[in-house]
Amino acid sequence: MTNIKFIIFFSTFLITAIASAQNNDVHKTDSSGFYKLTDVVISASKTSSSTLELANSITVIDSAQIINSNQTNVFDLLKSEYGLSVTQPGGQGALSTINIRGSNPEHVLVLIDGIEMNMTSDAANVYDFANLPVEQVNRIEILRGPQSTLYGSDALAGVVNIITNKGTGNSTLLLSAEGGSYKSFKGSAGVSGSFNDLNFVLSYARIQSDGFSASGEKYGNTESDGYAGNNFSSRIGYDFNKQSGMNFYFRYTKAKTDLDQFGGKFGDDPSYIYNLEEFTTRAEGYFNLFDGLWDQKLGVSYHKNLREYNFDSTLYNPASSDSKYDGKKYKLDWQNNFNLFRSNILSAGIDFETEEAESEYYYNSSFGPYESLIPKHQVSTTGFYLLDQLNIDNRIFTSVGIRYDHHEKFGGAVTYRISPAYIFWQTGTKLKFNIGNAFKAPSIFYLYDPVFGNENLNPEENFGWDAGIEQYLWSDGISIGINYFANNFTDLFGTDENFKTINIEEAETNGIEFFTKANLMRELDFNFNYTFTHSEDKSETSPDYNQKLLRRPEHKIALLINSDLTEKVNINFEIIYTGEREDKNFSSYPVERVVLADYTLINIAAHYDLLEFLRIYGRIDNLLDKQYEEIYGYGTPGFSVYGGINLRVE
Repeated sequence: MTNIKFIIFFSTFLITAIASAQNNDVHKTDSSGFYKLTDVVISASKTSSSTLELANSITVIDSAQIINSNQTNVFDLLKSEYGLSVTQPGGQGALSTINIRGSNPEHVLVLIDGIEMNMTSDAANVYDFANLPVEQVNRIEILRGPQSTLYGSDALAGVVNIITNKGTGNSTLLLSAEGGSYKSFKGSAGVSGSFNDLNFVLSYARIQSDGFSASGEKYGNTESDGYAGNNFSSRIGYDFNKQSGMNFYFRYTKAKTDLDQFGGKFGDDPSYIYNLEEFTTRAEGYFNLFDGLWDQKLGVSYHKNLREYNFDSTLYNPASSDSKYDGKKYKLDWQNNFNLFRSNILSAGIDFETEEAESEYYYNSSFGPYESLIPKHQVSTTGFYLLDQLNIDNRIFTSVGIRYDHHEKFGGAVTYRISPAYIFWQTGTKLKFNIGNAFKAPSIFYLYDPVFGNENLNPEENFGWDAGIEQYLWSDGISIGINYFANNFTDLFGTDENFKTINIEEAETNGIEFFTKANLMRELDFNFNYTFTHSEDKSETSPDYNQKLLRRPEHKIALLINSDLTEKVNINFEIIYTGEREDKNFSSYPVERVVLADYTLINIAAHYDLLEFLRIYGRIDNLLDKQYEEIYGYGTPGFSVYGGINLRVE
């Protein structure tokens, strides 16, 4: 705690000193200069808002950052963001999840074009980032803190809002091909454009890799675990006029991944296969009434996720297993924005959601067969919310929201969020504060599984707050900020002595986030961030009581530098440091706690525009060939080299 106080004091002192030292000529400049350092986002209020006018802790990965990274998957883009930590048990295709501010992965809601992507077929309703290529993504908004007021269940610790590309301009054909380490290959093709009032994007990507041993080569495992995934995405929009239109979204993913039964010694399993099939679609209409006083959006979404796991008996493991998990989510949402005054927007919304899931599990061993079946079940939730955004004298920006959800099993849940910010225009200083709560409804697995299920579960809850200061030095293109955050998670799902799921566990997290962004010159961008996270298990009945939560690094640092060396050459440099984390060795008896060593990754990417329509690029990941673990016993990629071409035809 002493470290937190010192860092907060030092950072606040530094920011205040910088603000005081600014030249008086800068103070006289129009405040519009500060807006050049900020982004316009949607996720914080479900309306277009400048991050300068928001108290929320939010960052944006824009299209330029995505392109310049030359990365393959969205998951890799998130690794350098402050307040986030990642885990992946193996290589491409293995379950890829994130934590926000020390939360569990299932406490993060993920949206793609307004569709809730958390898997209903999963026991915890977590989202898996393993199968999302960057080619289909235009921007990513990361919203930290409890967000149930606007988004209902699952947004216990934050929201990741992913927005795909929209067709603009002349019809354009995009082709790309990439190859590299681990016999990896990526190919993609897409067409986009607009004419008259119609815009469209159609995109396909295939990624495959022979991979490496998921159970870790340093433990003597040599069997490579490969991956092959296909992704199709489309977005079609039509504008009836300037005030109304429609959008249609469609995504389909099919992937096959080789897995290992467990990490560490003797973990190799050449017969363990994971198959995924995912389908999402959404249709939405938007229209404006009374000369802009009333904006409406009506949408309907469908998400299907089918996961199958199979392994056959071998000489060393005579057991075999087949399992299937099928989940669906249907949602209708209606949002209304009332522009009461130029300085006041009142949003009111309602949504209806139905989750459906079923599963089959068959296991055969020398002890005989075993099966566990969850027949098809449905659970419905209805939510109502109000959010008022107020601008007072162009200095005080505040939003206050409240929501009520009715869940057919546990009843009602009320959530709220209050987010004020104050801007000192003369110094370019913003003070901000957020406080609110959130909930997560029990999954169909937790409710109805014949062994673990409990229909009397209450939702998991979180009370969280954060406070921060941001300093904008617009004349130099520099912004600096620091946040302090705290979360108190209660009624988390655990098990009793009979293995039934109950609301028994608690946890606390707190820490600081320091971040700076600088456009030092037109050709050079600089980003640096540091996160300190203290996490603690507060479940009094748990053997882990008062111990650190697993796989949460206390310290994380990221440095990103991007430069246009010439009009044709761009280089991207990235350093990510992840501190020590505690984990468990589940292969030992009794299970023992272990410490995962800290590590530093250096990644370099570059591209060169050979012709106006032809770009070549390359990327080196893990330049120093660092051996490290994100999960105890599981492998990670070593020094890797990739290269490819992009072709653009109009």
